Amino acid sequence: MKAPSDAGSLKRGVAILKLLATAGPRGLALTELSEKSRIPHPSVHRILGQLTAERLAVFNAELRRYKLGPLAFELGVAGSTMHDIRDLCEPAMDMLAKETGDTVYLVVRSSFDAVCMHRREGSFPIRALVLEVGSRRPLGVGAGGLAILSAIDEEERSEIIERVGPSLAAFGKLSPQDLAEACVQARTLGAAVIQNRVSLGVKAVGVPFRDSMGQAVGALSVAALSQRLSQRRIAVVAEMLRGATQSVEILLRKRKP
Repeated sequence: MKAPSDAGSLKRGVAILKLLATAGPRGLALTELSEKSRIPHPSVHRILGQLTAERLAVFNAELRRYKLGPLAFELGVAGSTMHDIRDLCEPAMDMLAKETGDTVYLVVRSSFDAVCMHRREGSFPIRALVLEVGSRRPLGVGAGGLAILSAIDEEERSEIIERVGPSLAAFGKLSPQDLAEACVQARTLGAAVIQNRVSLGVKAVGVPFRDSMGQAVGALSVAALSQRLSQRRIAVVAEMLRGATQSVEILLRKRKP
């Protein structure tokens, strides 16, 4: 059995990893980690040394900041096969497809991209099949990706927009400034709304959901022919999406490892 000190070290190490997971690509300085974790500076320094040695953290000597290391990514990829969230989202997606009659998408964040993980088609005979399952776009391009991007804190959001900026022109001549403004609009409205950005004649509404750590990890969206999404109906669909994503968040919090 592990000694109490070992258990305490593990607990502190997990706390540091959680902070690094929420810090984004810029990472956190040693002093910031100590303040946020309420762990003494020398202990944080020792823990970071251990995490760095195991590739769970990396240190940027120029910026003097720490961020998640490659092993954290590798473990996440391995864990994703055992903790697929599609099954958690299916009831909400089925409800949305039935109630709206339109196409419902599950999009999740993957670094600087949004990946379509699942799709449910409604009963309306003309369907807005704008995303294939497995397809990948820069965060912010589609309604789901824009919903996720708008829910990320401002500093990290700006870094993401700068990173994806060169590839935006391929999507309706979208610019970084356009994307930044769209995020502000989405935050104000409480939902991301796009029209004719990728597919002409199609509108889409997206709402993000967060994991147990409060991080925006995915979104549900509804896409339809533009004439089916009037301003009034957009408000109705957005409210339905907010209810659906809330139910997903509850299931995420309840899910056992």
